Amino acid sequence: MHATNLPQSWLCDMDGVLVSDGRMVAGADRFLARLREANRSFLVLTNNSFLTPEGLSERLSAMGLDVAPGELWTSAMATARFVQSQHPNGTAFVIGEAGVHEALRAVGYTESDQSPQYVVLGETQDYSFDEFATAIGLIERGSRFVATNPEPTGPGATGSLPGCGAMARLIESATGVKPYFVGKPNPIMIREALRILDGHSKSAVMVGDRMETDILAGVEAGLTTILVLSGVTQENETRHLPYRPTRIVDSIADLIDEI
Repeated sequence: MHATNLPQSWLCDMDGVLVSDGRMVAGADRFLARLREANRSFLVLTNNSFLTPEGLSERLSAMGLDVAPGELWTSAMATARFVQSQHPNGTAFVIGEAGVHEALRAVGYTESDQSPQYVVLGETQDYSFDEFATAIGLIERGSRFVATNPEPTGPGATGSLPGCGAMARLIESATGVKPYFVGKPNPIMIREALRILDGHSKSAVMVGDRMETDILAGVEAGLTTILVLSGVTQENETRHLPYRPTRIVDSIADLIDEI
């Protein structure tokens, strides 16, 4: 990139870009340091709705990455911002972990199982039959159905674990109501992140490792997009898709000298 065209706002996915398999991707610490040195605004985006920003910051710190809670933008936070924009200070029945519960409280939402405006589904490793039965009944009676992210699986120690997308399909199958996913690839998550940074799509870049979430969200929001090959998507898997990243690089380390 020419110096005059360097992005001023950077949105960067977390898993597969900055960290992978419980370790920091080589050069990720230097990448973040360079963003700060160059006075570039940035947020680390993640569809992970499990942890709070504070919890994610601690997790990243343990891997050698200095990311403050205020430099993180999660699908749980984006979901909370969305429901607050649609129905301010409303009520929600919530299935998920601390990341979702705390994000909703932070925007003034109250949790309730008595005719709430929303049923909000996030990621959890403790899915309860009773909670799903309650959610199904509430949706059948008119509560709106929102979910944090569409990924059907997540990584586990012995293989894939059921993700928010898979659990959302269970509720959809029972009710006939499709959820509204707020996390990537929904470009609303990107646009809200840019509002936080006071940035503009013409001078912003989205860096990610998944074509179907990170890159698609960036394309639909009008950003420059960079696919890194350190995570899920490999280069040959991009050829059949109707949308393309602006660039493809091996890893985040390849971008340090371009900031």
